[in-house]
Amino acid sequence: MDKQELGAFLRSRRERLRPEDVGLPSGPRRRTPGLRREEAAVLAHISTEYYVRLEQGRAPRPSGEVLAGIAGALRLTEAESDHLHVLAGTAPTRVRLHRRDVRPSILALLERLPQTAAIVISAVFEVLAWNDLAAALLEDFARLTPKDRNLARKAFLGPEDTPPYGISDAAEFRHHVVRQLRATLARYPADPEVSGLVDELRAGSPDFARLWERHDVQAAPMLTKTFRHPAVGDVTVTCDTLVIDDRDQHLVLYSAPLGSSDAEALALLNVLGAAALDA
Repeated sequence: MDKQELGAFLRSRRERLRPEDVGLPSGPRRRTPGLRREEAAVLAHISTEYYVRLEQGRAPRPSGEVLAGIAGALRLTEAESDHLHVLAGTAPTRVRLHRRDVRPSILALLERLPQTAAIVISAVFEVLAWNDLAAALLEDFARLTPKDRNLARKAFLGPEDTPPYGISDAAEFRHHVVRQLRATLARYPADPEVSGLVDELRAGSPDFARLWERHDVQAAPMLTKTFRHPAVGDVTVTCDTLVIDDRDQHLVLYSAPLGSSDAEALALLNVLGAAALDA
């Protein structure tokens, strides 16, 4: 049970709610945002004293029934409810270290997707595997060290005026990274690579530090993405992410509708290969 993170998470979720969101009158004398602690406690069917102690990091581990009541009272999403259970130590956790080895069947699959750029990323956004089209569209990852293949570092520690790969949704991607890393840290609290990356980003990026304090964990789906490529210009692709659950990894697929100009651009990049990035 991570008492301090649990308390901070509860406080952040409580403060985002308005009384009218849960059927309560707002009243004229509210001086702080969100619900009062006693209101959250009543809605969760627990004592105010116990709820206050939870937010202050002084309470013993809550039961599953109590957590369910709190999740309902604070209108948590499914992802936020799962995160709440992880912080409380009542949900199954993964192995101590996140995995970086990619299944051979996934590696073989990457090479069977000639019209789709595909990468496999770890729980901390390190690009672990890629196919030739991904190298042509994004960059030649084979030239980089594992540290430099980390998309979270590229998003927050790269030049502020140059989004990674010229993506059109840089701000949304940064939000996505923070949400995912917060959930990852809850799953692997003893993994020094996870905590080290978070510490590095908090110290090196005011934007990351600001977003981190929001305690968001609900990942927003990114359905399309536009890359600005030096050889073929803007390429808009469909972005599909498949979860490799047993290794806590993601297979990210970038494709375009057949016959579209974007599909033609991908086909050209497939011919040019990674050398197109030197154009």
